[in-house]
Amino acid sequence: MRLSKFHLATTREAPADAEIVSHQLMLRAGMIRKLASGIYTWSPLGLRVLRKVETVVREEMDRAGAIELSMPTIQPRELWDETGRWQKFGPQLLKIRDRKEAEYCYAPTAEEVVTDFARNELRSYKQLPVNFYQVQTKFRDEIRPRFGVMRAREFIMKDAYSFDLTAEGMAESYRIMHAAYTRIFTRLGLKFRAVQADTGAIGGSASQEFHVLADSGEDALAFSDTSDYAANVERAEALAPATLRPAPAQDLKRVATPTQKTIEDVCAFLKISPAQCIKTLIVRGNEGLVALCLRGDHELNEIKAAKLPELPGESLLADEADIVKRIGCVPGFLGPVGLPVDIPVIVDRSAAVLADFVCGGNAEGSHYTGANWERDARITRIADLRKVVAGDPSPDGKGTLGIARGIEVGHVFQLGTKYSEALHATVLDDAGQNRVLQMGCYGIGITRIVAAAIEQNHDEAGIVWPEPMAPWQAVICLINPKNNPAVNEAAEALYSELNARGIETCLDDRGLRPGAMFADLELIGIPHRIVVSERGIAAGTFEYRGRRDSESRNLDQASLLAIFTRGD
Repeated sequence: MRLSKFHLATTREAPADAEIVSHQLMLRAGMIRKLASGIYTWSPLGLRVLRKVETVVREEMDRAGAIELSMPTIQPRELWDETGRWQKFGPQLLKIRDRKEAEYCYAPTAEEVVTDFARNELRSYKQLPVNFYQVQTKFRDEIRPRFGVMRAREFIMKDAYSFDLTAEGMAESYRIMHAAYTRIFTRLGLKFRAVQADTGAIGGSASQEFHVLADSGEDALAFSDTSDYAANVERAEALAPATLRPAPAQDLKRVATPTQKTIEDVCAFLKISPAQCIKTLIVRGNEGLVALCLRGDHELNEIKAAKLPELPGESLLADEADIVKRIGCVPGFLGPVGLPVDIPVIVDRSAAVLADFVCGGNAEGSHYTGANWERDARITRIADLRKVVAGDPSPDGKGTLGIARGIEVGHVFQLGTKYSEALHATVLDDAGQNRVLQMGCYGIGITRIVAAAIEQNHDEAGIVWPEPMAPWQAVICLINPKNNPAVNEAAEALYSELNARGIETCLDDRGLRPGAMFADLELIGIPHRIVVSERGIAAGTFEYRGRRDSESRNLDQASLLAIFTRGD
């Protein structure tokens, strides 16, 4: 590709609303252009990168035995009613009507459609196992689209669905897809980690997320320092402390804290550690209010809390008016001592071993010191409520946990029969009996991979693509202010030679000055830069610089070509 014939439109500055590096650099490099909130046009440059990702994904899905199809992006309400998700999926589901007032949604995912396809196409166990996949546009009506394509409303996703006769077969299909995902992210040149995860809105019995490791990642990941254990912080279990609760050593005492409402303020005022405090959160339960108690230095894990049988599948703070009516105190001074007996008190494992702790006094402007469980405050039950922190013991019993940041780019689920049972997707087994299909679900965010790769690979000059994702492997810079025919001929010859060897190469023949040319090429992140100039031709060399190199080298043609042979 000759850049003089290509649409390349770089800019020096990114819009003020571009908050993260990938969004800024994608806009500056001209890879994307905003059409509406969370909706982007991919330029020819951006599309080249997308296609590189798609190619690797398709090759590995095909290698794993999956079969590509294409499902509609517009889906009828009736299917979603069968699974009960028309209402449950929430406001992210973009609902539309046609001219006959029939209701549809723009696909945020494809479980309903692929299960409908399976129930109409699969009849016998002899057709199993089978795995269907597609690379398709999705739409989720994010309440606050941000970070460019990282959290866009419209995005491209690879989704795959396996169908098996047994749970054991589903587990094997899951294992095959997990291995395929590992190959995909390895081939793309990304540093990544697979972690145990919550199944979320998709559901199922087990799932793992694949995260590109980056300091800017939205997700916190917990990993053992001595084993292969890794999990999303939302999923990681916080083990109970090995120590037992000490016997009370202090008397319960109410102290005035007229303006101290937060843990930080109370600790500063009383000169104590947050680890010696109990914070009490009052949430909405199935039958009224529920109290959740944690150590002052720990955070509530809302995913864990939502799974408590006392809660309605979500963790929502109670309204202040309801709290005042039932407890007689505003938030900021709440505690477990003296709570009404009909309010369950669920205590985190770490909080349950505290003695002589500080907690809210359930009266405005006061806290208790010397509070103790069972003597002063009852415990309905003890549960794992908190997010793990660095230094916690690993749930697998091996080592301690560290915390890293990651960007989720893939997710694999063991769905079981959640959708096949709802949609009556069955096949006949070898005894002629109807069996509900066992399903797995496997998603990869194609557009999100591009942004995540940039978050992981950039410097002050721009993008530093992993070579498999770069729009071109190499660029030849033609610098010929005197229009010397020998320079043009050498550049053309090298351009033809590299492409003939399968090295995807572009020729920058735009006639820019070297500084502007090099700035553009560093911004868009091409891995190998080769300068052809009059001085180099006279010396029989080319100026070579890798995108990650600090200095250029003058190489003859044989040495230059050897770089690509070696893969430097």
